[in-house]
Parts: sequence; C-alpha cells; structure tokens
Amino acid sequence: MKCIIIDDEPLAREGIKILVTHFPDLQLEKQFGNIVDAREYIAHHEVDLIFLDIELSGDNGLDFARSLPEKIMVIFTTAYPDYAAESYEVEAIDYLLKPVSRERFEKAILRAQQSSRMLSALKNSVERIGDNYLIIKADGKFHKLMHDDIQFIVGLKDYVVIHTLHEKYLTGMNLKNIHNKLPLTRFMRVSKSYVVNKDKVTSFDYNTIYIKDHEIPIGKMYQKEFFDLFFK
Repeated sequence: MKCIIIDDEPLAREGIKILVTHFPDLQLEKQFGNIVDAREYIAHHEVDLIFLDIELSGDNGLDFARSLPEKIMVIFTTAYPDYAAESYEVEAIDYLLKPVSRERFEKAILRAQQSSRMLSALKNSVERIGDNYLIIKADGKFHKLMHDDIQFIVGLKDYVVIHTLHEKYLTGMNLKNIHNKLPLTRFMRVSKSYVVNKDKVTSFDYNTIYIKDHEIPIGKMYQKEFFDLFFK
C-alpha cells in the first residue's frame, strides 16, 4: 500500500516513519508538514493510505479527510482523544493516540489491509457460471474455478469469499445471487452467511458442519433442509 504522512511536527513524522518500516506491505511515498502540499501531491499521485494528524497549523485533519476520495484510507494520529467520535463519521480506519506503540500501530495496519482487500474484492466479478465451473475476474486475471474444487462460500455484505481446495477468492457479488446461479443440487445454503458444497461435507452434528478443518454453523431455519438431504 502506498502511504503518506501528514503531520506538522517533525518528530511525530519521524516516529510514524519508523513504525512504517516494520511493515513490508507499506510503501512510504512522502511526508508533509501541511495539508496544502499534501493535497497537491494527492492530485497527481496514487495514494492508498494517509497517516493524518488532526490539529495542524492553520488546518483541520478531519475537514481534509472529508474531502478525500473514498478509495483513500485514513488512519488518524493525534495527541487529542476528543475527536475519536468524529473520526468514525468520516469512516477512518483507526484513531491512534500519540505516542503510538508498535502493537497499536500493527492493529491499525491489519485493519487497513483488510479494508484494502475488501475494496479490491468489490472490483472483482463473476464473469460466467457454466454447468461445472465458474469464471471470476480477480487481480486483473480470469480464474476458472471447477465446482468440484469449491468447498464453501462465505458471504460478507456485498462480496463473497470462495474457498476452493487450494485458494480463496474474493469477488463482488452477494451470497444470495451467487447461490442462485450455482447448481442447487450440489450447493446448499446452510446459514445467513454460508453456502456449502454438499459433496465436501466430511461430518456434522446438529449445529455444525465440518469440511476438513473448517467449522461452519448451521442456521436454525436451514437445519431441516440440511438433514432431509442426508437422511431422506
């Protein structure tokens, strides 16, 4: 992730820079002591994540965050706890109080990485569903997933995670839509958030389905259909 630091205190910028060096996924592009210069840079360069102070000389980090494109993530770094509630109104990834510890910084980065994966997933798409396979577009490539290799699918809001025998694929489609396009004789909805390939079920009890090392809960409204399938 390409990131920049905006803070009017040189020592604070140096502190965040040192923390950034511990995370290979972060690529520090630039540091700024004011919003004017940062805004100019963002207009002409790709930025994924901003470490942003709130009380800046002559400016307010919250107001600046509100003006940013949705694709740019923000982690606030400030000495003042009073703005925490407002920071979440602008959908900030996290709110770090100075001095920032490495452990707390790591938690914020994990959240940013998860959010980045979700944003990428929403750009992915299911291109075609055939009789025994589906093709999804992800990371600029088309992937052919055989139905027989799909173990289960997890729904998370507007995207799904397709778990195959060897990989996981995130793609922008809700669980109901992808389930309706797959062969219903093979793929079962077993809860609000899960669709399973019934041929991959290794064991189960009244509350849980086991597919290898994965434990999948059975929703109450889906229990009868699930047990009818295996016992009738």
